Amino acid sequence: MSRRVRVTDTTLRDGSHPMRHRYLPEQVEAIVRGLDGGGVPVIEVSHGDGLGGSSLQYGMSATSELELIERARRVAQRARIAVLLLPGVGTRRDLAAAVEHGAQAVRIATHCTEADISEQHFAVAAELGLDAIGFLMMAHMLAPDVLAEQAALMASYGASCVYIVDSAGAMVPDDVRRRVEAILPRVPAVGFHAHNNLGLAIGNTVAAVETGAAQIDGCLRGLGAGAGNAATELLAAVLDRMDVESGLDVFSLSDAAEHVVKPVMPFQPFPDRESLTIGYAGVYSTFLLHAKRHGKRLGIDPREILIELGRRRAVAGQEDWIVDVALELASAATQR
Repeated sequence: MSRRVRVTDTTLRDGSHPMRHRYLPEQVEAIVRGLDGGGVPVIEVSHGDGLGGSSLQYGMSATSELELIERARRVAQRARIAVLLLPGVGTRRDLAAAVEHGAQAVRIATHCTEADISEQHFAVAAELGLDAIGFLMMAHMLAPDVLAEQAALMASYGASCVYIVDSAGAMVPDDVRRRVEAILPRVPAVGFHAHNNLGLAIGNTVAAVETGAAQIDGCLRGLGAGAGNAATELLAAVLDRMDVESGLDVFSLSDAAEHVVKPVMPFQPFPDRESLTIGYAGVYSTFLLHAKRHGKRLGIDPREILIELGRRRAVAGQEDWIVDVALELASAATQR
């Protein structure tokens, strides 16, 4: 009997980063319609940095995420609508409001060493009747056995699945296999979220599925932070070739990627020299556009900024550090 995995599409959350959080309601409706018609069971809709992320630090949304969630729920016939919540960015109140506007599941995301800060958020999710999934970001930074301890914490709080999140796109397939193997006995189910900064998003996702991951993520045309994510339409085809059941329709999703998403994309995410550097340095994928912007403003190669952030082990939520590092590098350059 073939295996089955659940695919969550995050074009309308991770894809918010390259879109600079400028999604319009009609774009959301069209994308949800395409995903829903292509058999995607879970569609994530939020600001790129999760509920409450619309801010000067993370980027202001063109449209309230609550309106986008409501539009998505209205259009979806079969798919469930999920949201992302980063404790410290989003609040319990934000989550309750998202439920009022149609959210049916939540992915609760912390840095890979900070699962303990999510306990109250899983409790609130349970009170609200949500399917709650754990999201351990920057998972390449912890050894597999230590990551498994963090995953077990999220499971004890009520997570139905805990994701290994390759936020930097820094993993190679063996990194993925070892982490899935370590976590699998400790949680109800393992998920994997890939970024393509080293060109390995599909390969790493395949490694995760082969090792036992039951949930995986994708974005149409790979539209996500950094060099993007595993492309949902490619995952549909690859899973079919692997004889893994997903319920996805390859042609429908390919059509949605080509005719719905491609026309609104500002650029095609790709492992170019800067996004490759993110995977190489092991820094958060959302740092890419910030490093490019400040590098251009100060006349610095953005790769230098990214490498220095990697050396300092910068993590999600430290976007303001990018400015400090860029200024320090610019100052050092003028003194040479």
